[in-house]
Amino acid sequence: MVREKVSLTRERETLLITLYGKALESRRPNSILADHFAEEAAARIDYDFSKLKVDGVMGVGFAARARTLDDWVRAFLADHPDAIVLDLGCGLDTRVFRIDPSPRVEWLDVDFPEVVELRRRIYPLRENYRLIATSVTEPDWLARVPRGRPAIVVAEGLTPYLAAKDGPLLLSRLVSHLSCGGEVICDLYSDLGLKLVRQNPAIRVTGAEVHWAVNDPHDLERAVPGLKLVEEASAYRPEHFSHMDWSNRWIALAWNIVPPLRKIGRLVRFRF
Repeated sequence: MVREKVSLTRERETLLITLYGKALESRRPNSILADHFAEEAAARIDYDFSKLKVDGVMGVGFAARARTLDDWVRAFLADHPDAIVLDLGCGLDTRVFRIDPSPRVEWLDVDFPEVVELRRRIYPLRENYRLIATSVTEPDWLARVPRGRPAIVVAEGLTPYLAAKDGPLLLSRLVSHLSCGGEVICDLYSDLGLKLVRQNPAIRVTGAEVHWAVNDPHDLERAVPGLKLVEEASAYRPEHFSHMDWSNRWIALAWNIVPPLRKIGRLVRFRF
């Protein structure tokens, strides 16, 4: 097998953190995500993943977050079988392969050109699947996205890396362009959450910087006309606790029930 060399830095390099975490979690006998596509992709990359210091606990966290977002996408597609899926800042995530949508769904993965080029070398093409090579904050790429169908927008692990002014602007463009309506699902982090992200050893290795904190998801309703919060959830559902050791189960439980801790990082679903 030919292994692919990567030369990603800073924010772009963080995609290797989540890929490897999901690959590690997929090896567990009771895996939450069973992301064998991630495991195969990580094996194809010529990179010293050990320097990222990703452990099993981080892997479970990534898998739990991705599973909830996957479930929301599946539910949306069940109600809108001819929908558009926009996965923003997709990195090397394998959601399109995990969900395996029908050919009626048009799926678009969006990320920086060098990330898209790496995806092309690692992952196969699919029917009604496209890659858009751009920064998500550039305004012109949305012209390549159809408008006449309901859409679900996924942004996993993206929002902290956006500038505070760019996040609401991006959402406003999406809501304005996708005129048939749909949903936006993503993870959001509070100011305290960003402080913890900055202290994460894996993030520090890459030199990535995080900027945008959202302490109250309702702030986005006020900033983006037409956006309505319909659900928020912890990344860790009760059924995920059994995948952790006892100390981390208590931490996850506290994050679910203590209000200040619940705001550190949460998954949200908006409708527009």
